Amino acid sequence: QLQLVESGGGLVQPGGSLRLSCVASGFTLDYYSIAWFRQAPGKEREGVSCISRSGGRTNYADSVKGRFTISRDSAKPTVYLQMNSLKPEDTAIYYCAADVRIVCGGSWYEQYEYDSWGLGTQVTVSS
Repeated sequence: QLQLVESGGGLVQPGGSLRLSCVASGFTLDYYSIAWFRQAPGKEREGVSCISRSGGRTNYADSVKGRFTISRDSAKPTVYLQMNSLKPEDTAIYYCAADVRIVCGGSWYEQYEYDSWGLGTQVTVSS
């Protein structure tokens, strides 16, 4: 079974940047579309971004468009989430999720679309 591990979280001031990474053990990520989700305290988990297997299709939540960039490096293989201009409302636990079937289309933000999940990495945006 695919096991995902997130890293790169931490404490950052508003306006700062972080880069999250998602790697897999057991299988290569090359065959999977990958999404990032986040869950803030007291809120439901929400989709942040998705990237297709080839990297040719990406999607973003409206709240992060223009600030976050998802990418993948097939040589490693690793999926990244570059987060710029961070705001306090970006504070959450960030999870990566994977599935072989989805193509990051219209339902990319639905949790039930993904079979494999990591344990998350904490991102805190605060002065």
